[in-house]
Amino acid sequence: MKVALLDDYQRAARGAADWSRLPVGCELAVFHDHIDDEDALVRRLADCDIVMALRERTAFPAPLLERLPRLKLLASTGPRNAAIDMEAATRLGIVVCSTAGGAYSTMELTWGLILGLARHIPHEHHALRQGAWQSTVGIELNGRTLGIIGLGQIGGRLAHVAHAFRMRVLAWSENLTAERAQECGAERVSLERLLSDSDIVTIHTRLSPRTRGLLGAAQLALLKPTALLVNTSRGPIVEEAALANALRERRIAGAALDVFDREPLPADHPLLKLDNVVLTPHLGYVTQEVYRVFYGETLENILAFLSGTPRRVLNAEVLGNHRPPKA
Repeated sequence: MKVALLDDYQRAARGAADWSRLPVGCELAVFHDHIDDEDALVRRLADCDIVMALRERTAFPAPLLERLPRLKLLASTGPRNAAIDMEAATRLGIVVCSTAGGAYSTMELTWGLILGLARHIPHEHHALRQGAWQSTVGIELNGRTLGIIGLGQIGGRLAHVAHAFRMRVLAWSENLTAERAQECGAERVSLERLLSDSDIVTIHTRLSPRTRGLLGAAQLALLKPTALLVNTSRGPIVEEAALANALRERRIAGAALDVFDREPLPADHPLLKLDNVVLTPHLGYVTQEVYRVFYGETLENILAFLSGTPRRVLNAEVLGNHRPPKA
C-alpha cells in the first residue's frame, strides 16, 4: 500500500501529522515539487493506492483519473475541491474524502493585502533595501468604502473587522439576503453599485460556472481610477487579461492577488511585470493551524478508509462500489 502526499512546497507535511500511525506495510511518499504534465504525473502516481491532494494545487480531471487504475482513495483537503472531477472519480470507484478548513486564515491574509496595497508596504520594503527613503504616499482605511463580493463565512468576518477601521461596507452576492447583510453590518447593493462606489473591492465568492469571469473588462471599467481590487478567492473569477490591462493602463490604482488562473504562476506572466500589484502565491490557507487540520484529518481519513469505514466522503454514492482498500 503506497500513500503519496503531493505539492508539499514548504516541506511541512511530515511534521503536521503523526504519520507513524499508518499501519505496517504502508509506504509514505512525500513530493515537494509540482507537476503539470499529465504523463509525468501518471508515472509518479502509477503505483499509488492513496493520494493526498492539497487543495487545488494538482488537478484530477477525468483523463488523469482514468490512467490511475490503482488509485483507491483521493484524500482532498478542505470542504470541497473544484479541481477534482467528482463524477469521474465516482464512476471509477475512487473514494474522495475531505477535511475541515480554516476559519480565519484567508480573512487575515486579505487584510494583510489590503493594508499592503493601501500603504505600499511591499514597495517601500524593497525601496528601503535599495537605499531609498519614503517614496510613496499611502491612504487611510478610515472613512473609505469596502465592497465585499460574497458575504459568507470569510466575507462576513471581513466585514466585522472593517468596522474596526471605521469603514463603510457594501456587499453583493447572487443570493445575499437583507438579513445576512444586516447581521454583518453591510449594505446590500447591486454588483454594479458595489464596483462603482467602493474604494476597495475584495472577492470572497466560490468559483462556479456562474462566477467564472464575473469581473471582466466591462465590470472593471466601473471601478474608480483610485480603486483597489483584492482577490483571495479563485483566480478565474476575474478575467486575468482584462485586469492586467486595467492595471497597466492605470485605469485602477492597484490590485492584490493571492490566486491566479494558472498556479504556480509562470515566471513570464504579465502580472509580474506590473508595479501596481501585490502578488502572493496562494497563501490564504497556508498557516500552521490549517496545515495541522489538513494533514491531521487526512491521516484520520486514510486510517478510516483502510479499516473499511471511510469517513468525510464527498462522493457518498461511490460507497459499496468503490475499489477496496487492500485489493
